[in-house]
Amino acid sequence: MELEQRTRELREQLNYHIYRYNVLSDPIITDAEYDRLYHELRQLEEEHPELITLDSPTQRAGSDLSEDFPKIQHPVSVLSLANAFSVEDLRSWEERNQRLLPADTDLDYVLEPKLDGLTVVITYENGILTKAATRGNGEVGDDVTANIKTVRTIPLRIPVHRDKGPAPERVSVRGEVLFFKKDFEALNQRQEAEGLPLYVNARNTASGTLKQKDSRITASRPLSAFIYDVLDSVGLKLDTQQEMLDFLQDMGFHIPPQSNYYPTLSDIIQQLPTRESLRDSLDYEIDGLVIKVNNLHLANELGVVGKDPRGAIAYKFPAQEASTKLIGVTVNIGRTGKITPTAQLEPVFISGVTVVNASLHNYDLIASLDIRLGDTVIVKRSGDVIPYVIGPVTGSRTGSETPITPPEFCPFSGDPIIQPEGAVDYYCPNPRCPERVFRKVEFFVSRGAMDIEGMGPQTVKTLIEKGIITDEGDIFYLTPEPLLELEKFAQKKVDNLLASIEAAKHRPLAQLITSLGIDGVGGTIAELLASEFQSIDELISTSEAVKQAAVAFRNAASPLIEAAENPGANQLLADTQRNIERLRNPLIELVPRYRDGQEIGSRLQRLLKSLEAYGALDELVAPLQAMIRAAQPLIRIEGLGPILVHNIVDWFADDFNQGIIAKMKQAGVNMEAEARTLSSNKLEGMTFVLTGTLPSMTREEASALIENHGGKVTGSVSKKTSYVLVGDSPGSKATKAAQLGVPTISENDLKAMVGV
Repeated sequence: MELEQRTRELREQLNYHIYRYNVLSDPIITDAEYDRLYHELRQLEEEHPELITLDSPTQRAGSDLSEDFPKIQHPVSVLSLANAFSVEDLRSWEERNQRLLPADTDLDYVLEPKLDGLTVVITYENGILTKAATRGNGEVGDDVTANIKTVRTIPLRIPVHRDKGPAPERVSVRGEVLFFKKDFEALNQRQEAEGLPLYVNARNTASGTLKQKDSRITASRPLSAFIYDVLDSVGLKLDTQQEMLDFLQDMGFHIPPQSNYYPTLSDIIQQLPTRESLRDSLDYEIDGLVIKVNNLHLANELGVVGKDPRGAIAYKFPAQEASTKLIGVTVNIGRTGKITPTAQLEPVFISGVTVVNASLHNYDLIASLDIRLGDTVIVKRSGDVIPYVIGPVTGSRTGSETPITPPEFCPFSGDPIIQPEGAVDYYCPNPRCPERVFRKVEFFVSRGAMDIEGMGPQTVKTLIEKGIITDEGDIFYLTPEPLLELEKFAQKKVDNLLASIEAAKHRPLAQLITSLGIDGVGGTIAELLASEFQSIDELISTSEAVKQAAVAFRNAASPLIEAAENPGANQLLADTQRNIERLRNPLIELVPRYRDGQEIGSRLQRLLKSLEAYGALDELVAPLQAMIRAAQPLIRIEGLGPILVHNIVDWFADDFNQGIIAKMKQAGVNMEAEARTLSSNKLEGMTFVLTGTLPSMTREEASALIENHGGKVTGSVSKKTSYVLVGDSPGSKATKAAQLGVPTISENDLKAMVGV
């Protein structure tokens, strides 16, 4: 009687949560919590089949069907997988299977990553991609053929290489569409640069991207896909799962990495801790592993239970998400003045760690997700990534929750908080704000920057609080006397600190530029700047010239803007508003577009056509040309996008920052680029991008080797990249190189090119 009552309770709970998730789009538990309930019900029903009812959630598959798309009938049922959460579950699964097979049957297996993406079924006829659908309800899916064709890792024709033999007359394959982690991060960087809300969940964003009605939107987002199964075919005979993966790879499909054969389940069980520890280092999200019986004939013989094949099982990793209460919001100020809200949480255990704080990203995202103080929220933690709030559980609200709004004043300096026009983030505008100063100095002295030993965060905070330093420049004027008065500062410690400061005066120019904390300028960009500009003074003079040219352009454009925004005018069209934004941000919006200098007048006329009724557009041509000339030393550097150029110009043209530079220069800090003697010019004119771990060199050593022979190293792959140097475990840069047709080379290839 107790078992019957428990199964009834589980059915009711699960059906309610399915309703909230699929109908209301308003879940009140995490996926992991749902999985635990489902697994308990599934286990009870397997042990007591008489308890199974028609309304049990185990008797149906989930659905991602949308009314907005035509439907496609799958050639066979697209089944889900049963879950295992422990080694004992896996042993029980194997034992159940062996009971259904002859006594002397040996089972071997293939282990694959359980990809966290959107399932798709793609059909090829005579080698040509003819249709693609989402999984839907397992029998029928949404037609996403036009969108799937925009995913570059999916071949439009198979085999990709003619020497791999002919394609089957018809074959339907199953795979997963997802974002690589770096591609998802890049997508969010683009969103941020355009002042648009950030995406929070990669899987949901991939699903939304694949279901766009306009396939051009899908094409603009860097989706990838892995194919791992042949569902149905004509003229194809496969005996094992390993043979199936080999076939898919031969046809040109991107199969899941680290898909490996193991002779026994015990061999796989030994791999589980290692695979779980590597989870966060992968280039893509996984939430577990899939174990498949290798012999396809045996797998078919085992059949299906409910909606799950007996020949495969999903081993789920511990949850990286959990729900907890949002009890407060802390305001953090960064070195640029940017305000980052941080959630204070009731302690919750996630992925092996008790989490009490989590990132809320920014206030625009808080508003768009409608996160409120007092909400139950979903929190995610993945590896070393800072935990972050995914969103609220609105179904748990009691009415006592309150909205979260940006602060009106900086809690550290008292200055009014600002949100620059078009920006997502809020800022403290005071460069002398004590928290901004602390964050800037803390970064400046850190190991990745000027590397001043003996100046940890607490020492920096003490020096600022005591008034001994007010900015980075003051560090180079420190003397023993005030330091010796500080607690725990003995003579030897002071001597070591001052010696480290003296050594820091002689750091290379690129290291100094890195240390300045310019938004977006890390070591690679700093090296590019140091190779293009011979001194900080050159950077300052270029930035001032660009700033002056931008002011002149805006002065020329202001009559147009004022006329268009005349209060008596009709409501502005979207195109007119967009063109006004372009005129207000010429360095970001116009200079990159017309940097080639060709036919600027006619091209500008076409772009700004909606403004021609408000004034003469040809008066903008000369000031725009002047700005392009002034910015040329920056915009010609491969790897510097318009946002980075804008940040660099803003920093070096700022009077306060120039004052700090002058102070450091007066103290004897190196401001000049090293005169570099090249070993050869064999790589002159070539641009390289590095990815992965190299066999015998660090990436820094490889970069130095390239530069010593006249080449350049940049951080991102483009059509202008000459080569991508690929090591072990390469990231998405290798994938992008393949997409753009950029050749890849190994460490040995590079050494051969320079003759070492």
